[in-house]
Amino acid sequence: MLYHAYELQRSWMNSASALASISANVLANPANPLAAFGMGPMAASALDVFAHATAHYGKPAFGIDSVTIDGKPHAVVESTVMKRSFGDLLRFRVEGAPADRPRLLIVAPMSGHYATLLRGTVERMLESCEVFITDWADARMVPTSEGKFDLDDYIDYLIDFAEHVHSDANGQRIHMMAVCQPSVPAFAATALMNLHKSPATPATLTMMGGPIDTRECPTVVNNMAMQRPIEWFRQSVIATVPMKYPGAGRRVYPGFMQLSAFMSMNLSSHMMSHYEMFKHLTIGDEASAQATKTFYDEYRAVCDMTAEFYLQTVEEVFQKHSIPKGEFRHKGELVDITQITDTALLAIEGERDDISGLGQTRAALKLTPNLPDDKKRYYMAEGAGHYGIFNGSRWRTKVAPVVEEWIAAHGG
Repeated sequence: MLYHAYELQRSWMNSASALASISANVLANPANPLAAFGMGPMAASALDVFAHATAHYGKPAFGIDSVTIDGKPHAVVESTVMKRSFGDLLRFRVEGAPADRPRLLIVAPMSGHYATLLRGTVERMLESCEVFITDWADARMVPTSEGKFDLDDYIDYLIDFAEHVHSDANGQRIHMMAVCQPSVPAFAATALMNLHKSPATPATLTMMGGPIDTRECPTVVNNMAMQRPIEWFRQSVIATVPMKYPGAGRRVYPGFMQLSAFMSMNLSSHMMSHYEMFKHLTIGDEASAQATKTFYDEYRAVCDMTAEFYLQTVEEVFQKHSIPKGEFRHKGELVDITQITDTALLAIEGERDDISGLGQTRAALKLTPNLPDDKKRYYMAEGAGHYGIFNGSRWRTKVAPVVEEWIAAHGG
């Protein structure tokens, strides 16, 4: 009943949002005498904030049309180069750029948000690389006839995607970047490719804010996962997709629950952001208000993930700590992280990350004793929170150059 209750509530809120938006436009209309007098501007601003906060957001578009390289604009062409049931592989080709640019596979999180959350990541890396990115499907849109999708399948997808990118690399080795949650499956996939001597083995793997070993500096998210048995998660946060969607009957961890959890972690900050938006609207500062709207348009666009993937991730990553203990298995095969000898590792963390604590990603460097020291690097982004290491000004000016230098130094 959980999903059905949410759908009912969402239909009510959509109506309220539409009514608030219409009312705000009427009150702000220059032809309305109340638009510039009395409580008119304040009421219009309040209604606008409410309408935005309660609206439903679908899957956003990347919308990257061009990128500036060496002071010159270049058109960007987005295409889908692999289509799979639970996720596609997108390519961003920069017209007029050298054909031998490094091929970078960015692994987007499957954690309730769409891959477009990494729009800023893709845009910045296009300045130096030909970029591919995983575009994970909304599980409620995948028919049950397509079967399951768990952590093992995720790893298989990454290996298949890496092989496709390698086929386009003109004989060069490829590079991989995993942002947050996928650092774990990307780490495992890299170990398997090293072990099996795959030609698609990445020359570099960059892991950013990833939960490699959540025993290091545990956060609120980590503690919650440890304090409850896996059956609690199975019974409390897993729901069935309603009949109105193609994936009807599929068991999922709904995106709206993930969003609620993240919003509640920093509720005061989110409330203050909306209050600031209200003040900006009241004084006519549309540009500042739009910046907040743009962020939340993306942040509130959520998708579901399959129950089996979510539960396996919680159990293996956050409860059993299978990777750092050397006990993680992929379809029965032990994933020996120590076999990583041919991929240079870059671990990046944010000083103020409240989702993946300091040391959790850096742990990857300690788990690979057979990798030479000159193929390992750690970088902490001072003052950056979780999202600041892959989006925003710190990402563009501080973090991205480190990634580019690492790729250039280990081009393979």
